[in-house]
Amino acid sequence: MSGPHSGPRSLSESELIMGDPGPTGRFGEFGGRFVPESLVPACMELEASFRRAWIDPAFRRELDHLLHSYGGRPTPVTECLRLSEELGVRVLLKREDLAHTGSHKINNVVGQALLARRMGKKRLIAETGAGQHGVATATAAALFGMECVVYMGAVDMERQALNVFRMELLGAEVRSVESGSRTLKDAVNEALRDWVASVDTTHYCLGSVMGPHPYPWMVRELQRVVGDESRAQCREILDGKDPDVVVACAGGGSNAAGTFAGFADGTSSVLVGVEAAGGAAMHNGIPGVLHGMRSALMQDESGQILEAESISAGLDYPGIGPEHAHLAAIGRARYETAGDTEVVEAFQRLSKTEGIIPALESAHAVAWVIRVAGTEVLPTGSTVLITLSGRGDKDVAQVRDILRRGETTPR
Repeated sequence: MSGPHSGPRSLSESELIMGDPGPTGRFGEFGGRFVPESLVPACMELEASFRRAWIDPAFRRELDHLLHSYGGRPTPVTECLRLSEELGVRVLLKREDLAHTGSHKINNVVGQALLARRMGKKRLIAETGAGQHGVATATAAALFGMECVVYMGAVDMERQALNVFRMELLGAEVRSVESGSRTLKDAVNEALRDWVASVDTTHYCLGSVMGPHPYPWMVRELQRVVGDESRAQCREILDGKDPDVVVACAGGGSNAAGTFAGFADGTSSVLVGVEAAGGAAMHNGIPGVLHGMRSALMQDESGQILEAESISAGLDYPGIGPEHAHLAAIGRARYETAGDTEVVEAFQRLSKTEGIIPALESAHAVAWVIRVAGTEVLPTGSTVLITLSGRGDKDVAQVRDILRRGETTPR
């Protein structure tokens, strides 16, 4: 029994805001497992295997070792002195752009690849939008000697041609998806079809906190390292304090979920996810079921999924991870939007003020901070942490062409 000198009681998993959703995989009214009967055993096997692995010290040691020696963790927090001076707020960047392969995606795929090997699976499949998750999956497959197939929408393959070549260079087969909008949503559809047909030998390395249980929870836990590191690093920089606001871009939302997991419990930091204005499921969506989960989705009155539009292939998704929908519903996180024009401007401004070229996805978070700095939303003198989820090498040619044509218009 705790006494007056026993210190604060640690919260149980069930009491945590971002804890274990349990066997149902429910985050309030969101989440769950809505899959064909043929995939139910695979999802249950995956959940059981992950639960065993996650409490196995040997698995955690190997994962931590690989993320450190191969993935480049911990990634630093960088203070943006010039941008901070211009905006009147103290801007810190969590530098996931410096992780191996250029984004936070490596944290998830190394963990899933280790789990797949533990389960005896020799083939990895993945979906990708911007190509960063595909590159990371191909990287992990090369590291562990696994076969790898990546599904990518034809539209995304054209605007992310460099990442397509990177995946092929790493030994992966990249399959073009020509159905639907030929973007991320359709790539997920094809990957799920593959998994149904090859579940005995294949692990579906899903790239975000979406899909059927256990993926939203499992991917968040594998990305939690971003938030845990950030919280400790910020307290060192800020003399033991937490940032006033924590911001991350959100498509499916894995970098945001990983970041928020470090701050949702035990801090008063305001959590902000920034969606693409041409998608924005949290603003324009209603609850529905897609890709095995119940979440906020862009859909018409008949329940047909609407197409998302974004300059960023990685945010071109008509939904958001179910835990994000729950965090919004309970008021622990808020979700804002950024349009294409201000994103391109933020891409350029961070490059010119700090010498850091962000991914277009990450530039959405930067754009929102630039827009609200000095307002009541982010008052002068505030401290804000932005998770820079990836580097912008992959986007340079696209932005160059956009600027030459003068094409961007606010969405």
